[in-house]
Amino acid sequence: MERSPGPQGFLVIISGPSGVGKSTITNVVRERLDAALSVSMTTRPKAADDVEGEHYFFVDRGRFESAIAHRELLEHAEVYGNYYGTPRGPVLDKLAAGRIVILEIDMEGAAQVKSNLAGCFAIFIKPPSYDALLQRLRDRKREDEATIQKRFAQAKNEIEAAEAGSVYDVFIVNDDLNRAVDEAIRRIGAEVERRRAGAHS
Repeated sequence: MERSPGPQGFLVIISGPSGVGKSTITNVVRERLDAALSVSMTTRPKAADDVEGEHYFFVDRGRFESAIAHRELLEHAEVYGNYYGTPRGPVLDKLAAGRIVILEIDMEGAAQVKSNLAGCFAIFIKPPSYDALLQRLRDRKREDEATIQKRFAQAKNEIEAAEAGSVYDVFIVNDDLNRAVDEAIRRIGAEVERRRAGAHS
């Protein structure tokens, strides 16, 4: 396991099922805390509106597999034939510079990061109810009902697994966006202060 970052550098993981609003919450929290958002590495093809180093680091399969072999990634997974992962170096550099770094990843990735890097603080975003989550997935109007039901079933499994496991330090219900953002910032701030107090005691 890596050594824990200093009291200023702080790694926050934010997870949650599809449709729960985690990306919106992550972006607002990042802006309000002036935090750094970790950029993932991927082997998926670069789209026309993708910006290298901002949306992803785009690499070929050989480069990604080399990164796995040399432990250059905090976490990685293969999804629909493409690799995705979090480069270790940029995260550790930002932590060493005293930044708050936010990783928006799924539960499997969160568990990998926690096992590879001490001192992470993991937040799981929940919907106010399963009915509300299903309605949000429908309101996006992105997919047909069969796909929505598949996402909904997967989301229920994610929530139940997160609640039953030990990966997450905090669960926040997104029943109101501003309240959820405020709670996330309050919890992060309290944890930062707790660790600073511990470091100086």
